[in-house]
Amino acid sequence: MNRYVTGSTIRALREKKKMTQKQLAELLLVSDKTVSKWETDRGLPDIAMLEPLAAVLNVSVAELLSGECVTNTNRCANLLRSKFYVCPVCGNVIWSTGEGAFSCCGIQLPPLEAEEADDAHTIQAERIETEWFVHMDHPMTKGHSIRFFACVTGDRAHIVQLYPEQNAETRFFLRGHGHIYAYCNRHGLTKIHI
Repeated sequence: MNRYVTGSTIRALREKKKMTQKQLAELLLVSDKTVSKWETDRGLPDIAMLEPLAAVLNVSVAELLSGECVTNTNRCANLLRSKFYVCPVCGNVIWSTGEGAFSCCGIQLPPLEAEEADDAHTIQAERIETEWFVHMDHPMTKGHSIRFFACVTGDRAHIVQLYPEQNAETRFFLRGHGHIYAYCNRHGLTKIHI
């Protein structure tokens, strides 16, 4: 039987809320025997129960299904703690002001970890009047290219998507100190401080 949610997850989340099986059952309008079956993997909650179950346990449906709780440690919404997620199937880019739980094309996406730029991925940022001219000497083919540049400061983020037929360059308005990121579809995320 394919399990979309595990009994140990339900039990751990219920115990974290300091609830008994009976209390959880009452909130969901089911019997405590039903909750017991879920927790011992002798039955699964109906798909229609996932959203109410997640709400009672104070987690998202994605967290309930994955069994991993995500804690937002970016309480002050400092954009310099931004995270990028890229789907390896369709190429969707997701930007978040902190770490989160994101999935695309049925895949749980891990946050990209930005490395300092190396010789092959050197990001050049030249200040020209009121802008940063950002460019890289990098191949721009379908199989190997820079997918996006991003400029993130303490209060703003600007992302520019690039395509293989373009040059690896863009411009950003000067908006304070922060980071410029470049994402290579083969080698990942690199950054420089501005």
